[in-house]
Amino acid sequence: MSQPRTIMVTGGAGFIGSHTCAELLSHGHNVIVVDNHQNSVPEALRRVESVAGRRLAASYVLDVRDRNALSSVFARHPVDTVVHFAGRKAVGESARMPVEYYDTNVGGTTALLEVMSEHHVHRLVFSSSCSLYGAAARMPLTEDYQVASANPYARSKWMCEQILADVCARRPEFTVHALRYFNPVGAHRSGLLGEDPLGMPDNVMPCIAQVAAGLREHVTVFGDDWPTPDGTGVRDYIHVMDVAEGHRLALERPAPPGLHVLNLGSGRGTSVLQLIEAYQRASGRPVPYRIGPRRPGDVPELVVDGSAASDVLGWYPIRGLARMCRDSWRFQTANPYGYRTPGVPGPAVAEPRATTGPVRLHATPRSST
Repeated sequence: MSQPRTIMVTGGAGFIGSHTCAELLSHGHNVIVVDNHQNSVPEALRRVESVAGRRLAASYVLDVRDRNALSSVFARHPVDTVVHFAGRKAVGESARMPVEYYDTNVGGTTALLEVMSEHHVHRLVFSSSCSLYGAAARMPLTEDYQVASANPYARSKWMCEQILADVCARRPEFTVHALRYFNPVGAHRSGLLGEDPLGMPDNVMPCIAQVAAGLREHVTVFGDDWPTPDGTGVRDYIHVMDVAEGHRLALERPAPPGLHVLNLGSGRGTSVLQLIEAYQRASGRPVPYRIGPRRPGDVPELVVDGSAASDVLGWYPIRGLARMCRDSWRFQTANPYGYRTPGVPGPAVAEPRATTGPVRLHATPRSST
């Protein structure tokens, strides 16, 4: 293992962020989380500590666009690397709320870069997306394929990558990995960590899981007239722990300065109907579905070539579709209402007491789980 780092993870209580925090802690790194909990709850961080068997260095409730608050965190800790997940992430929602997506995703990234420069932190792993390739004419997609973003979410990620490229060109001390991936699914094998969206899920697997559990009547499949083998959208699903390992390797492996763009993907496409069938096999439960109209901003197929990440990082996805579905179902059955108690608003445990100061510092409690 490389020397332990002190890593700030923005959006660390979210789905991918929480699994990455557990991965980093398990490999000896010191982790500081900043998250405004717009689409997450503090309970996720307590569970991160439980599965990793180690404490977070600190957890702060703040918005990364708040430069003063963010700067105060950097001033308190010897951060040497940042993993940036914080942002909005749903394609359908972005079509309804484009201004909010650009404000959060692009504005949050520029604020973070400004504060990193102020505190002489120059190593960043950026959570990008394969959705910025748009409706591509060939599959699987390599990193040099022309970008043709089809929705505000994807365009916001592309704008961030352009900003990062400009920063690296102007500031040669920066080393940035932009990891492009699509549809992380599954859950931690413990069943303690998983995907817990607030409100109606925008992503397909948590919706399938809730239908299998009897919490929703059916899955809506957005279109059955796409130019794909069964008419439904095809995506490259990847286990969330494979994604977490990709982020860890990106910050551990030596790399020259500059922007390094890498796809993380299995190279295998799965349609929505195939995913539903796989989930039915894993859960032993029926998953009723209905066909709805296409969503604005969707594309028929996205499958990526992850061979560059294998060559550069030594990263390989090792968990297949059946494992993704089994792990998701394990989390769903152990946590039918996610991290929250049914009928009780907010997180399942009391939020830790805040200290005084310019930001709210959360001393995350040890888990008793």
